[in-house]
Amino acid sequence: MDMEIIKAVEAAELRCKESFERMEQISLNNTAKVLDALQRHQVAARHFAPTTGYGYDDVGRDTLEKIYADLFEADAAIVRPQIASGTHALSMCLFGLLKPGDELMYASGGPYDTLEEVIGIQGSGVGSLKEMGVSYSQVEMTEDGKLDIEGIRAAMKPNTAVVAVQRSRGYSSRPSLMPEDVAPLAEMLHREFPNTCLMVDNCYGEFVCEKEPIHYGADVCVGSLIKNPGGGLAPTGGYIVGREDLIERVSYRLTAPGIGREVGSYAGSYLPFYQGLFMAPHVVAQAVKTSILASAVFDDMGMHTTPHYSERRTDIIQALDLCTPERLIAFCQGIQSASPIDSMALPEPWDMPGYQHQVIMAAGTFISGASIELSADAPMREPFTAFLQGGLTYSHGKLAIIRTLEFMKERGCL
Repeated sequence: MDMEIIKAVEAAELRCKESFERMEQISLNNTAKVLDALQRHQVAARHFAPTTGYGYDDVGRDTLEKIYADLFEADAAIVRPQIASGTHALSMCLFGLLKPGDELMYASGGPYDTLEEVIGIQGSGVGSLKEMGVSYSQVEMTEDGKLDIEGIRAAMKPNTAVVAVQRSRGYSSRPSLMPEDVAPLAEMLHREFPNTCLMVDNCYGEFVCEKEPIHYGADVCVGSLIKNPGGGLAPTGGYIVGREDLIERVSYRLTAPGIGREVGSYAGSYLPFYQGLFMAPHVVAQAVKTSILASAVFDDMGMHTTPHYSERRTDIIQALDLCTPERLIAFCQGIQSASPIDSMALPEPWDMPGYQHQVIMAAGTFISGASIELSADAPMREPFTAFLQGGLTYSHGKLAIIRTLEFMKERGCL
């Protein structure tokens, strides 16, 4: 191993001590909450048993949903392995909450790339909200990275049925949002537009803080189980938590009107969903610590990193502006080469469905595409920003950063 690189990483690591300690305390507090919820609902081996057919009276499914509702301070929850991704969960939620003639407003600027075809602002429009007769608007965030409450108020229409906020930055340059950042918006909507639902895309943010957006007034929160709350063990799935009446509406898109949450079997064991949830606060802390270290290392190299390693965190994502396509590709290939799975693969930019630019993705993961495992991806556009996320263990995260720097150095990209 390159001793010069090792010394640089270890020097950066020393500066992260305070940020690491803060994250460990959050992990401890969130673990206590999860443990209390599992004990309160008397989880036992019988909850892990598979079911088949309609899945009536599936105690594992129903109890898992009650636990999620408790942890997110919601009335009800949908937590299902049949949900394929975060985009699928968000799409199902939007189609459940919006009717023909309604308007969807994104209050945090444009949505994540894969939602553009769901909404109908890109692509053919087939099967989209636009085809269903749902209109769309968006309000950009303020220059200091806050929700523009006055701008949102001015943009509201009589038919604005859902106001959506994306907590994570996605592929944009704006900062991610803290859970409490939705509080002023929630208060304004509930007071002045009580028939409008506030939906939060919570992907990448669960358990990074001690409270979730519903605590601050969000009506619905949506996320993926192969990101934070699955703890690296859930093999698939997604969740939607929120008000009882809203969850009921969404459940009719999960199955069928009049049936909703009453059915849905799973022939695999529910054990990884329960165990993954138990592990989630710890695993999330490991991922965040990996991101903090990466921020400190690349900051020392004179590159722009957001968030800064000393800043409070709201999600597991670390943005690193690498400035050139060659450096970006080398970084992602380095992360792939440091992965436990498919380390021999060499990712290249490609035309990925749902994205408007070529995308390069490094993800040598045990669960295919699991963002809570160490991965890096980026659209091939200026300033050639790599988005690093995940890491089941901090030890692997540290080793991967060292090996990625060695990989980049060998290719003359440092």
